Amino acid sequence: MIASVRKSAYFDSDSIERVSGEMLREIEPLRSRHRLPFVPERSVLLILDLQRYFLEETSHAYVPSAKAIVPRIVRVAEAYRSRGLPIVLTRHSNSEGDNGMMPRWWRDVIRPGSPSSEIIPEVRLFGPIVEKGEYDAFYGTPLERILRERGVAQIVVCGVMTHLCCETTARSAFVRGFEVFFTIDGTASYTEAFHRAALLNLAHGFAVPVLVNEILSAFGHPASEEAVPR
Repeated sequence: MIASVRKSAYFDSDSIERVSGEMLREIEPLRSRHRLPFVPERSVLLILDLQRYFLEETSHAYVPSAKAIVPRIVRVAEAYRSRGLPIVLTRHSNSEGDNGMMPRWWRDVIRPGSPSSEIIPEVRLFGPIVEKGEYDAFYGTPLERILRERGVAQIVVCGVMTHLCCETTARSAFVRGFEVFFTIDGTASYTEAFHRAALLNLAHGFAVPVLVNEILSAFGHPASEEAVPR
């Protein structure tokens, strides 16, 4: 099934700022209807599934655009860490005895404890790791309890893949009453079409799409484009 998808590096180090800016402009009419104020002190940075399975070129599940988003995610994580604000990472895996849809749908999945399941070193030490076995990082995990205990009201979503785990988790956060800020240039998928479709759907019903620079500007970091929506 993966082989039938023609992957592309729609983000790279040279193009990511331009392309993500274009994506934002396309959905701005939808975003402008829901201008939630972003308050760092009420938020968590959620970094989804930055694992070798998706980041190594030798993997069949390699996401070509993912390498371009990692430095941006690191910058946001450093801003959160500097203020002592919560950061949560997720790691996806499915065991042999898992009877859910993930193994049936994908057949070849990430096995617990395998080298491919490891979170990449650039982000590994930024926060606690929540283990998950579904697209939804809330399903069957302690994530919601962790966030409630920290008094979190807003979630900034980063990671892979935009239209699968990231989008599903954003929707799940919305129905749980969290305000969701979904990073356009802090998420990546196999194709630009998948990425744009997820942003369009989320902007319409579930989340505020944002650029990484917009989040950083709320921490007092200089941003090259627009300010965080107010």
